[in-house]
This record gives sequence, C-alpha cells and structure tokens, in this order.
Amino acid sequence: MKNKVQLITYADRLGGSDIKAFHRLLKGPLAGLFGGVHILPFYYPIHGADGGFDPIDHTKIDPCLGGWADIKELGQDVDLMADLIVNHVSSSSPQFQDYSHKGDASIYKDMFLTMGSIFPDGATETDLLTIYRPRPGLPFSYATLKNQQKRLLWTTFSKQQIDINVNHPQGKAYLQSVLNTLHDNDVRMVRLDAVGYAVKKPGSRCFMIPETFAFIEDLTRQASALNMEVLVEIHSHFRRQIEIARQVDRVYDFALPPLVLHALFNHTAGYLKRWLEISPRNAVTVLDTHDGIGVIDIGADDSDSKARPGILPTEELDALVEKIHANSNGQSRLATGLAASNLDLYQINCTFYDAVGRNDHDYLLARALQFFAPGVPQVYYVGLLAGENDTTLLAQSGVGRDINRHYYTRDEIDRAIRRPVVQSLFELIRFRNQHPAFNGSFSMPETPDSRIALRWDHGEDWAALEVDFASGTYAVSNSPLGTLASGEMDPKVDVAAG
Repeated sequence: MKNKVQLITYADRLGGSDIKAFHRLLKGPLAGLFGGVHILPFYYPIHGADGGFDPIDHTKIDPCLGGWADIKELGQDVDLMADLIVNHVSSSSPQFQDYSHKGDASIYKDMFLTMGSIFPDGATETDLLTIYRPRPGLPFSYATLKNQQKRLLWTTFSKQQIDINVNHPQGKAYLQSVLNTLHDNDVRMVRLDAVGYAVKKPGSRCFMIPETFAFIEDLTRQASALNMEVLVEIHSHFRRQIEIARQVDRVYDFALPPLVLHALFNHTAGYLKRWLEISPRNAVTVLDTHDGIGVIDIGADDSDSKARPGILPTEELDALVEKIHANSNGQSRLATGLAASNLDLYQINCTFYDAVGRNDHDYLLARALQFFAPGVPQVYYVGLLAGENDTTLLAQSGVGRDINRHYYTRDEIDRAIRRPVVQSLFELIRFRNQHPAFNGSFSMPETPDSRIALRWDHGEDWAALEVDFASGTYAVSNSPLGTLASGEMDPKVDVAAG
C-alpha cells in the first residue's frame, strides 16, 4: 500500500452507475488525489441483503457494474483493494443451493455451519450465552432445506448470510478461488471482512479466539504468496487491535474517530494522546467508513471489563454518543441500534460531517489529525465531499447504515467540490501525499492535555500539526514545500501546501 491517502467507495454511488463512470471521475476532478482505492463489494449481486456483503458469486462482478476487464483497466491507474468476505456466503449461492437440494449427499454439506456441527453433543445455556454476536439474539436461523431437511444454520449477521467452515477443504478451496480471481485481475490488496467471526469453537466466544489468529495468519500467508497485502477488519477492544496488528500487514485504526470527536467535544486531547502513543503503526486510519462510527473500539472489553477497561470511561463514552445524536439533530439516533434494521449495536450511524455538527472548521481539524496520525489515511467517499446524512435513503430502506451511503450524481459532486471545505480538504490530501516528511518517523512532543502536537521527520524534511483544543485553533507547518495557514475559526481557511 502506498503511503498516500486512500479512497474507499462503492463503484455505483460516486458519480455514476458502473466502474467505467467511476474511473472517469478518478481521471477527472479527483485526479491525483489518491494512492489507492478500496472498491466496496462489486460482486454479484451488489444489492442483496447486506449492501453487497452477501455475494451469490464472489468471483463474478455484478453485470450492472461492468466486468473484470474494467477492474483491470482501473488497476492500471490506481492500486486496488477489494473485499474478501471470509465468514459467509449468500443463501442463494450455488454452493448452498446444492446443499439445500441434496442435503447430506451434497459435496458442500460440510462447508456450511450448523448449530449441530459445532455442538454435536448439544449446547448448554452457558455455551450459547458465551457466543459473541454484534447483533441481538443468537447466531442461528431455523431453515427448511429444499430437500425438506430442517437445520439450525449458523448465521452471524443475517439469515441470508450462511457461515462457512473456513477450515474444511471446501471452505478453504472457496476462499482460495476468490483470492486467485482477485489476483488475476490486478487487485493488490484484500480486506478480510468479518474475519473475527470466522472460526467457531464450542465453549468459546467464537470471536477472535486463538484459532482465529491462526486462521488469519494462514490466510495472510496465502495472500502473500500472490504478492497481495492483507487488511484485517476487526471491531474489538483496542488491546486486541494491537495484538492483531503484529500478525498482519495492516489493521484499521477504529479507535481514532471517536477519540478525535471526544477531543473536539471536550476540548482535551488527553485520551487521544494516550492512544496515539500505543496505536499500531501499520494502521489504515479512518474517520468514516461504509459502516458506522465505532464505539466498542474505545470501550471496556465486554468479556472482562475490569481487567480490560476502555480508553474512555463508560460515562464519557455515553456522553460522546449523546453529543453525536445532538449534533445530528437526532438523525443518528433514528439510524442506530434497534431503531433501524440490520445494524451492529456497537456503531453510531451518522456521517462524520454531521457528527461534528456540520462545522467546517472542526471537520478540517479532524481530517488534519487523521492525516498526521500514524498510518495510511483512508477517506470515505461521503466524507470526501463533506456529505450530510441521507435521511431519505434511510427512510426508503429502513437500514441504518444507509444514512451514510448516499448515491451522488455527477452534478452533486461538481457542486460539492466547489464548496470551500471540500477544496480545503483536497489541498490537505495533496499535502499529505506530497510531503516527504510523512515517509519518516512520527513523534508527539509533550504538551498540556488541552493541546496536541504531532510531528513527522524524514532527514531534513519535517511537518507538524499543533492544535489548541481550548481555543479551537490549529496550525500546520512544514519544511520547504511551504507553510500551511493557521486553522482559525474561519472555515474557508486554505490548508494547502503553499
């Protein structure tokens, strides 16, 4: 992965309906902004039960988007990342349909997990309550197969997403075939989606157990043999993120977004600084993604809150969530938790721009903090345009995360790009991409908790961000590429390299 700002987007929600239209946008108004692009699931079908994360055929592009030739052409201009959906496949997939029709006579009969396959001798109440699931209820769905056999299928996320046995030969062959297809079409990096849930073991939480680490290591080794990097997607206690980071190419820094918000809301950088002292240096930093703003990542470990407290005390975490709801005028509350379907309970669904109350100054300050934090920055397409909550799409779908998954027309993009906050963000992106200091070492000079100083040094090149949360001011300075203007309260401030 290039040490330049990355974009994460859907192929059909940013200025067009297919891969070619998106490619034109990258060569047009977004030219030169990104070192790589993570295209969210473009497999068949993209409009399934979970926004593309329930592919019927993980090796086929949805025809409405184009074909593999379009992906290869796009890969000639920018490094590509794609999702390897590890944990499950669609109930409409050919493999599951074969199993549904043939039952125990199917060659795929052991590829799909049932309650009985994990608990052949039965499960106690304690066994079932120990299982970790990010959504309400147990991870099982009652199903009558096409051959009339009845099963309790293991379904971590939804009844349309059937969990697979990743350690069975058929499960291994399936995942290897997807890796091979991505590699053959010039995808250079894979994100392991929902990998924390991939391995099930009776009597365990069935989430990030030692066997999961072993599986991640093995899958990473397979990807490395194809010269592909691996990004692991895990929402969990911050200590686990640090542990995982030691074993893979890249992890997300999901703790950063809520800690940046806490610093802005409370005018103190104390908790943010403590995190940046220990955060993984091989991270992909984010403020927003296609999912919500995570809170579990800075909270106490639900399995042992006394031994593993969170970065933020519980009461401050609760206050942070309420502040986001207030800043969004209650829109995020309508899209979060049990208020909307198909949601993970540990995430607040809201655009980051709305989370800061549509305050341009605070939004640019948050991006400056992200770009100076250790790791490679990734910007979500809605955040790139300082997008607002899409309550219309939320009302239409009833899916909370759709509040931050707007379909942008080309006209909307052109209007957004003309906004001063977006122009300033583009300049900040270019600065982060171009200044050689970011290829060097990170340091955090000592300051009072009302302030933070982030600095990069590479030989004689240097760049520094200084923030005074008490006054709401910030300044970026740097060696010869130029000096950035001070970030006072004027949202029109030019934060570009001079």
